Amino acid sequence: MTGKDPRPPVAIPTLPAEEEYILPFTREIRVNEFPLADNVWLDYHDTNGDPATDRIFAVFSDGEIRSVARCRRHRDGLEVDGIFTPEAYRGKGYSRMAVGALVEACHNDDLYMYAVRHLVGFYAGFGFEPIRETELPAIIRERYTWAAGNLEGAEVQPMRRKAGFR
Repeated sequence: MTGKDPRPPVAIPTLPAEEEYILPFTREIRVNEFPLADNVWLDYHDTNGDPATDRIFAVFSDGEIRSVARCRRHRDGLEVDGIFTPEAYRGKGYSRMAVGALVEACHNDDLYMYAVRHLVGFYAGFGFEPIRETELPAIIRERYTWAAGNLEGAEVQPMRRKAGFR
């Protein structure tokens, strides 16, 4: 053995900048990208992100946002909402990717939400459990005062995910 490798050197492949990825990937968006999430939410109750209180997770593909999920910090708890995938991108698992990234990043705190009833099973897959409305932090509960206690009529279910990994 001469100590020299007879094989020719192999170039180490490098990946392009994440914005150039074609395959979907998920990450928390940067403050300067909040307007991109706001644009996705135009078809979702005109929701807007606030860098002072929100962490927004997005699925990117072909340089565009395909789905978003938000975790908003209130003075008495963290609320998960704003989970939205535009119709053209539904059925590809993008919401699952966005919520999964959010739950992983925010696992140190209890997370609360009002889940649309037909999605309770979806959120249960991330460790969310149905709770009574009175178990929600007050400021989160206030968002549905218009329902006057009739959450069934509003077709939502309060849920909580306790802190920690599952």
